[in-house]
Amino acid sequence: MNSIILKSAAIAFASVAASLLLTLIIVPALGFPVNRTIWLTSTLCPLVLAWVACASTFWQSDRLKNAHRELARAHAQLAAAHRRLSEKASRDDMTGMLNRESFFAALDGSRRKSDRGALLIIDADHFKKINDSFGHLTGDDALLLIASAIERGVRSGDVLGRIGGEEFGAFLVGATEQEAKRVAERIRREVELIRFRPVDERTIPLTVSIGGTVCGEDVNVSELMRAADRRLYQAKHGGRNLTILDTDISEAA
Repeated sequence: MNSIILKSAAIAFASVAASLLLTLIIVPALGFPVNRTIWLTSTLCPLVLAWVACASTFWQSDRLKNAHRELARAHAQLAAAHRRLSEKASRDDMTGMLNRESFFAALDGSRRKSDRGALLIIDADHFKKINDSFGHLTGDDALLLIASAIERGVRSGDVLGRIGGEEFGAFLVGATEQEAKRVAERIRREVELIRFRPVDERTIPLTVSIGGTVCGEDVNVSELMRAADRRLYQAKHGGRNLTILDTDISEAA
């Protein structure tokens, strides 16, 4: 407010000075004397009018600037909220991993950037038995332990998602067949090492079966899923707690 008053006063006094200068030039040139009335009119009118007009203009301008700042701040807050909501919508509520839709979208995006990589499908063994024996809350605890073990087993930059009730997906970005086998076996061992004690001191074993495939050129996501599913099926029917990986499915075809 003080700055508005000062700026208005400066312009008002400049207007008075200009008005007096014109009065001293024009009025004598017209043959009239410069009397008290003319002096007062030349001084008070521009002083009042300029001050009021400038103060109003500066005040409106200041309000407009404040409104723009508030709008920019609100827009930034809205954008941040939208990012948080988008991130939340892309995540599984329980594990924090990508949900099924977001995982396959990320997998498709990675495939577009590079042909190299491997897809693993990781399924918890005998999970229905845990739910039936101890309840779904205990089953959720076991699932969180398995999810943490999977996160420990993958490499930095790999893409993880929960793609089913007790089924997880891992896309190993740029991995070769040997790297994929090492990661899959590391995940299997990490889960196997979990000491899960839902009641008393009795340890309930947790294991996973893993099926995977190395990405081939010009192979789409659906084909990768079918290949990995076949290997998971073999691991499940081969005794569970196994990892079975396909070779490059473009070569196998």
